[in-house]
Amino acid sequence: MAHTKVIPVPVLGKRNVNAFLLLGRRAVLVDTGIPGSGARILARIAEHGIEPRDVSAIVITHAHIDHFGSAAELRRATGAPVVAHVADLGPYTTGRIREPYLPTGRFGRFLDRLDAFHEHAEPFRPDVLVDGPGALYEYGVDARIMPTPGHTAGSISVLTDEGDLVAGDLVATSFLGVAHGRPANPPFHDDPVGNLASLRAMLALKPTTLHVGHGGPLDPARVESWAAGEQHRLAGLAARGRLRTRAEVDGAPGESTSNQR
Repeated sequence: MAHTKVIPVPVLGKRNVNAFLLLGRRAVLVDTGIPGSGARILARIAEHGIEPRDVSAIVITHAHIDHFGSAAELRRATGAPVVAHVADLGPYTTGRIREPYLPTGRFGRFLDRLDAFHEHAEPFRPDVLVDGPGALYEYGVDARIMPTPGHTAGSISVLTDEGDLVAGDLVATSFLGVAHGRPANPPFHDDPVGNLASLRAMLALKPTTLHVGHGGPLDPARVESWAAGEQHRLAGLAARGRLRTRAEVDGAPGESTSNQR
């Protein structure tokens, strides 16, 4: 088994928005930042000796603009196939995220008012659509794709054979990475209960480190403790009828199911 190194690729700020470079026998890029991030990402990976032609695959963890925004651009630059989950296909092919966002708290409600979170990306169709677990061995890294629905229906994580979990927005660091090492919800979840179930399923696999889309790496034990509190919080919201999910919003009378804001 070849060692697979997980290298953060900051897209905004020090760690406010991250992509990741997986380095094994070859190089795999996980996530692509906001629209227009391609040149920045390529410059960052070049610091590790990786040229565009060295990228063997681009994996997208989910269909939010800060994760798939530059996928089409980077596919052209690298020639690498884009791998993503079929349940998020709609936003990828339209370049528009599913709206409305469902904030997880006050910070999410604030961000929802910013135009940047409702930006459109260049549409693309993933070259490889997954609908279950899958291996990345053919792309030169010893890692597996793990479906982790909840943040979006098609959210996935990448688990290396050595135990590093590249978790997308399964969990985050507080305030988009400002509070170092402190687990928190990302600003939005389509299905908070489903996301927590996915997080706990990944923790049950005993990862060594969680690498997240917003913030620095997280300690699994600390995330486990946070998840217990989150379970209690969600139960309270559900008891008061204040827990919304994408399925409920899309099916509610008078609610639009389109991607329009």
